[in-house]
Amino acid sequence: MIIFWKLKKFEALSVKELYTIMQLRSEVFVVEQNCPYQDADGKDLKGFHLMGYDQDGLLVGYCRLLPQHVSYDEVSIGRVVSSPKVRGTGVGKALLEQSLLEIEKLFGNVPVRIGAQLYLEKFYESFDFVTEGEQYLEDNIPHVIMLRKATPANDE
Repeated sequence: MIIFWKLKKFEALSVKELYTIMQLRSEVFVVEQNCPYQDADGKDLKGFHLMGYDQDGLLVGYCRLLPQHVSYDEVSIGRVVSSPKVRGTGVGKALLEQSLLEIEKLFGNVPVRIGAQLYLEKFYESFDFVTEGEQYLEDNIPHVIMLRKATPANDE
């Protein structure tokens, strides 16, 4: 599947882009996962929004990239979501790969911390994230804190 990526600060999002982001997040996190929670947490205003569109212009993947000291001391990735319409096609993997590329462009070679849903722990481990601490409940869903260290500099 070909994905067209867009990265924008909150202020640069169009009304339509913001609407489709909130629609996808609500479809998956609130409706599909049956989890009423306060999605508009104020962090969107401080972040970068990575949107992946298919050839028909459908938002198929999204996440927000947050600078240090917004969610954690480190840079973080949050609200990682792929459309149910494209599950199993590799969109989630492509989204995380693109997220890590964009973080490097924006912030350099830095550690990245996430709060991951427990069932995705192995997925994030495949991107060199390591679980730190015990699992916890967030909005009644098991989560773990994970950290991806900065890549060691190549001294060659």
